[in-house]
Amino acid sequence: MKAVMLAAGLARRLYGDENSELPKALLRFDSRTLLERNIEVLRYCGIDELILVVGHRREDLLAEAEKVAPAGFVRSIFNPRYREGPIISLWQAREVLREGNDILFMDADVLYHPSMLQRLVEAPAANCFLVDRNYEPGDEPVKLCIRDGLVVDFGKQVSEPHDNVGEWPGFMKMSPEIADMVATATERYVETGNDQLTYEEAMRDVLKASPAGTFGYEDITGAPWIEIDFPSDLIRAEKIIYPKVAEYFPDIDLSPAVGGDG
Repeated sequence: MKAVMLAAGLARRLYGDENSELPKALLRFDSRTLLERNIEVLRYCGIDELILVVGHRREDLLAEAEKVAPAGFVRSIFNPRYREGPIISLWQAREVLREGNDILFMDADVLYHPSMLQRLVEAPAANCFLVDRNYEPGDEPVKLCIRDGLVVDFGKQVSEPHDNVGEWPGFMKMSPEIADMVATATERYVETGNDQLTYEEAMRDVLKASPAGTFGYEDITGAPWIEIDFPSDLIRAEKIIYPKVAEYFPDIDLSPAVGGDG
């Protein structure tokens, strides 16, 4: 299984339109960057390779990757259109999605407990979302809707009737077939000029076009995590979420994955 992580954006909502700050993947918690934490957890979970889509200040991201990952673990794709819609970054990784591998899709700006990713990787469903039922309703959260135990809708704006709903933390597992379909859906949006959309639109199209039961989900309600989009998120991450993540870290021995070995 290979991981695809989107880390190209400017972080406008956190720093402003013309910021020159480091990418969010380089935010530090207790001296370790989000990227370093992600690499540790991915290696612990047995992921073969991390494909990192980079853009804004890519040299800094790649320098950190070289510092904290073993040789050959991280492959990068440069998105020269990183100032545009986030769907462009996923589109840049379309050939990776078509390589015939199981894919673990990840946002780069999430601080989370490692068990969340471990549960996703080990989930029996070949195509699987994570979902947290504790969330604040509104337009901002990306929602996962479930009816009769089946995933029926996904996105910031949802319309399908459902009996359960939660927030998606930004991680998804895809079979080679579904990854290829997501690549095609993403390509269709970009080639028709709809490149200001979120990548969730392409994923939603694939979900809606697939037979019922194609996608499963893992309920991680209660696990500490936060996507860092706004200044208030960063404050919450530092003061509330990180202490909980740090408290849980002894549950998983990450020592075999720490640092580089070549």
